[in-house]
Amino acid sequence: MATSSHDSKVTSSAVGGDDSKSSSSLPSSEKKRRRKRYHKKVGCLQVQEDKCNVHVDRTVKVQDTIGTEKVKCFGPGVSPGPGVSPEGLCKGEKTAIPIVTPKARIAQLEVATTDLKTESGSGKPKKKSNNSEKKAYGIHRITPMEKTFESYWSIEDVQRGLKSGALIQGTLRINQRNFEESYLSHPDGGSDVCIFGIQDRNRALNGDVVCVSVYSKENWMASVEDLNERMDDFAASFGAQLSIESSEPNVVGAGALLVETDASQSSQKVNSSKAGSSGAATARTPKSGQKQKNSKYLCLKDISPVARNLFGNASKESLQFDTGSSSTESRFKDIPDDCLVRTGKVVFILEKVHSRACVGRIKPITDTRYAKSAFFSPNDSRMPRMIVGLSECPEEFRKRPEDFEHTLFIARITDWKLNLPFAEGRIARSLGEAGEIEPETEGMLVEYDLDFGDFSTDVLECLPAADRWEIPDEELRGRRDLRRECIFTIDPATAKDLDDALSCRVVGPDLFEVGVHIADVSYFVKPDTSLDTEAARRSTSVYLVQKVIPMLPHLLCEKLCSLSAGEDRLCFSVIWKMNGRGEIVDEWFGRTVIRSCVKLSYEHAQGFIQEPDRKWTPEELPPIYDGYDVDTIRDIVLSLNRIAVNMRKKRFDGGALRLDQVKLQFTIDKESGLPNGWYVYEQRDSNRLVEEFMLLANMATAHKIKAAFPGHAVLRRHPAPQGKLLDGIISMCKELGVEIDASSAGALQRSLYGEVAPSDDDDDSRARLQVLVSLCSRPMQNARYFCTGMLENEDDFAHYALNVPLYTHFTSPIRRYPDIMVHRLLSAALEVAEPPPTRPDIVEKQCELCNNRKTAAKRVSEMSAELFFGIFLRSCGRLEEKGMVMAVLDKAFDVLVLSFGVVKRVYCEKLPLKEFHFSKVRKRPLLELTWNVDKDHPLEIQQELTIFTSVCCQLVPEMESVRWNLELKHPLDPYIF
Repeated sequence: MATSSHDSKVTSSAVGGDDSKSSSSLPSSEKKRRRKRYHKKVGCLQVQEDKCNVHVDRTVKVQDTIGTEKVKCFGPGVSPGPGVSPEGLCKGEKTAIPIVTPKARIAQLEVATTDLKTESGSGKPKKKSNNSEKKAYGIHRITPMEKTFESYWSIEDVQRGLKSGALIQGTLRINQRNFEESYLSHPDGGSDVCIFGIQDRNRALNGDVVCVSVYSKENWMASVEDLNERMDDFAASFGAQLSIESSEPNVVGAGALLVETDASQSSQKVNSSKAGSSGAATARTPKSGQKQKNSKYLCLKDISPVARNLFGNASKESLQFDTGSSSTESRFKDIPDDCLVRTGKVVFILEKVHSRACVGRIKPITDTRYAKSAFFSPNDSRMPRMIVGLSECPEEFRKRPEDFEHTLFIARITDWKLNLPFAEGRIARSLGEAGEIEPETEGMLVEYDLDFGDFSTDVLECLPAADRWEIPDEELRGRRDLRRECIFTIDPATAKDLDDALSCRVVGPDLFEVGVHIADVSYFVKPDTSLDTEAARRSTSVYLVQKVIPMLPHLLCEKLCSLSAGEDRLCFSVIWKMNGRGEIVDEWFGRTVIRSCVKLSYEHAQGFIQEPDRKWTPEELPPIYDGYDVDTIRDIVLSLNRIAVNMRKKRFDGGALRLDQVKLQFTIDKESGLPNGWYVYEQRDSNRLVEEFMLLANMATAHKIKAAFPGHAVLRRHPAPQGKLLDGIISMCKELGVEIDASSAGALQRSLYGEVAPSDDDDDSRARLQVLVSLCSRPMQNARYFCTGMLENEDDFAHYALNVPLYTHFTSPIRRYPDIMVHRLLSAALEVAEPPPTRPDIVEKQCELCNNRKTAAKRVSEMSAELFFGIFLRSCGRLEEKGMVMAVLDKAFDVLVLSFGVVKRVYCEKLPLKEFHFSKVRKRPLLELTWNVDKDHPLEIQQELTIFTSVCCQLVPEMESVRWNLELKHPLDPYIF
C-alpha cells in the first residue's frame, strides 16, 4: 500500500452496519458441526431435574476464550422455551437440549423466523408482512415538502449581519450517519452551533462556507441525556416520594419531568427513591402529538418549569410554583451551559466548497408528472437525491432500468428549488459496475473533488528537460556542498518520492553533527507559474492502496526532486550539533547540494537496530555509492537511533500525546490488481527514528520563519479536543472502572499508556486499551494550517498533541503544498530570496484550501482501504473474529473488530432477538438482549452489552458489492479464533 510517514497523527474511523442472518440459514453440514461443538460446551449450563420440575440457575456462565460471560436464563420452574414441557428434557443429563415435539418445533420456528421491529430503546418481534409481491424497481411518487426552504439573504444584508455580529460564518460539517444534523464552529471558541433538519441547512452541502443566524436561547436544544442524569440526582435527594400535582402547565411524572404536557393529563406520582437509587435514564414522554426533530435533544421552550427548577436553588416547594410565566432569560438562566446546544439556520452560502458532484445509481420514476426524468440516489447520505433528465441516461435504461441497478454514475447538482427536497442534476458519465476497484476509486476521487487527471501541457512546459538537466554551476556556488558527506534515505521499500534524508557524524566526545536534508522543490516550482498554480490547487498527493495520485508531475516527484542514491540533488538542510541525549548545542539552516549514498528501507534500518552485532554483507542492502561500506551505514543508523530514543523519551516526558490505532495494509496481486493478503501496519524503532528528526526539523523551521515573518508565517496548529465530548468519555469510563486524566495531552498519554496499559500476555486489557484509544480519538480536532497574521492570540498557535508552541510542515514538499510555501519563507529568512509579496488573508485562503484538500485526501485514503478490505472479504468469505463493544445506543451498538481495527454498527432489530431493552445508569449505557429460542438454542438467553464487553462476531461480505456486515454470534455458539 502506498503510505506516507513522518506525521504525528490523531485519527479515528467508523463504518456503518447492515443486515445480518440467523444461524438457521446455514447448510445442514455446518449445523451438524456446530451442534457437536454446542454439545461439548453446553455442559457449563447447570440444569437440574427434580420430579419433572425443571430448575435452571438464573445466572449461567459460559466459559470460552473470550472470558466469562454472564448470561441470564429462566429461573426455577420456568419452561426453557416455547412449547417445550418440563418432561421434554432428557432425564439424567445435565444438558439443556430438549426433546422437541412437532408442536414445540413449530413454535420454535415461529420465533426463529420473526421479523424484529423496535421502538425507542426496547424491542419486541412483529410478524412479517404477507405481501409477497415485489414492488417494481424505481420511484413511484414525488411529494413536495410541506415546508419550503427560505430564500437566501441579500449580500448587503449578509455583510451587515456579519459586521454587527448577528450572523456567524464557518465551514459546515454534516453528520455522515444522520444527514439531518450538521454543525458549525462558533467564532467564540465555545460549543458548536447545531443545525437540525434539511430546511434549516437550506441546501448547503458538507464543506461549504456558510452564514448562519443563531436562534434565540428559547429555541436552543438541551441534551436529554444530561438533563435526565441531573433530574435523577435531584429526585434521589428528596428521599422516598415526590408528588407532582396537576397544574398549568402539567408535567409528566414517573421520573419523566422534562416535557410540558397537555393540561388534560392527570396528576402523576414519582417514586424518586427508586429512580434515584438506580440512576437509570428512562424514556421521557413528549408533548401529545409533538414530533421531536431529534430524540437526543429537547428544545428549551418545551422543557417543563419543574425540570428547569432542578438547575437553580431548587427545593420541593419550588417544583409546585414555577409556572413558566417569567421572562426567557430568567427561565433558562439556571440551565448549565454544558447541557445547552446552540442552534441556528443557514441564511447564505458564502463559498460553495463542495463540488456538487457525487456518485450513485439511477432509478426510473413512474410518477407521470416526471415522465421525462429519472431519479438519482447518491451513495453519500449527506448529498440530496436528484431529478435528472431521462435523455441523459443510457438508451437501454429506458427499456430495462433494472439492468442498471448496480451501475455507478457521476451526477452534479445544477439547481435546488425552494419547494422540493430533491435537487435537480445532470448525469456526467457512467463509471462502471459497483464493487469493482477502478469505478469505486474514481467515484471516491470525484466525490471529494480530488483531481486525478493528467497534467496539462502548460504545466509540463514549466519542467526542465529530463534527459539533460544538470545543476547549474551558479546554483552550486550559492549552496553548501555536502556531496562527500554520508547521507542516506530511510523510506518504505516501495517509495519513489524520496524527499528527506539523514546524516550523522561524530565531531567530539559525546557530540554529533546531525543533519536533516529536504528536497528543494521550490527551486523547480516557481511562483506565479502554471506549475505552481496546479500544485496549489491540488495541495496534496493522495495515497490509495493501489496507487498514488501525485501533487506534482512524475518528472519532479520521482526523478529531479527525489533524493535518489548516487544522484546530485538540491536541498534545504537543518544541521544541529547535539549530544547523545539529544540536547542541541548549535543549529544551522541553509541551502545545500547532496548525494545520497544508499536508499535504505525501514526493514533495513530495523535490521541494524535489532541485530547491531551482526555482520551484514553488501548483498543484503541496495547498492551503496561513493565508497561507503555496510558497517559505516550501520553505525550511523545506530547512533541516530540512540539519540532518537532519548529525544522521544524527553518529548513524551514533556507532555506529548500519540494515539495509535490499528491500520490495515494489503498485498496486491500483480496480475489481477486484487488484494491477496493483509497485514497490520506496525510502527517500529526505525519509523520512530525518522519521525523524531522530522518533528525536530519541523519545529525548528517553525521558529525560524515565525521570527523572520511574524505576520506571514505558515504554521500548523492543533486545537485542544472538544471538551464536552471528552468529558463525557471520561465520565463514562469512570463508571466502568477506568480512571482517565485528560487535563493535558501529557496527562492523557500517561493515563492511557502508563496506568491503563496492559501487560504483553493480557489480551483483554490490550483490547480495552485499543477501545480506549479509539474513544479518546473521537473528541480530537484536526490540525490545521494557518497564517500567523490572521490570529491575534499566539496561544492559539500551539499544537496540542505535540505539546509545543510552534509547529509547521517543512519535510515533505513533494507531496504537500504548505511545505513549498514554508520553503519560500525559509529562503527569504535566509536572505537568498525576496519575501513572498502576499497579504495574510490571501495566505490564509490558500491554507484553508490545503486544509480541505488534506482532509479529503485522508478520507479517500481511508475509503480506499475500506474498499480493498470489502473486496478481500468477498474473496475469502465469512471471517470469525473477536470484537469489543465500544459504543451502546438505544437500538444499536458499535463493535471494534480487534484484529482489523475496523468499527461496525450492529442494529438490534436485525439480530434474531425476542426483545431488547436499553437503559443508562449514570454514564454507563446498557443493552439487554433476549435471544430467540430455536432448534439450535432451546433456552431463552439474555445477554448484557456495555462498553468493553467482549463479543464473538462474524464479518459477512455482500457478494454483489464491497459492503460487509457484522453479525453478533449467539452467546452459546461455538467459535474459533
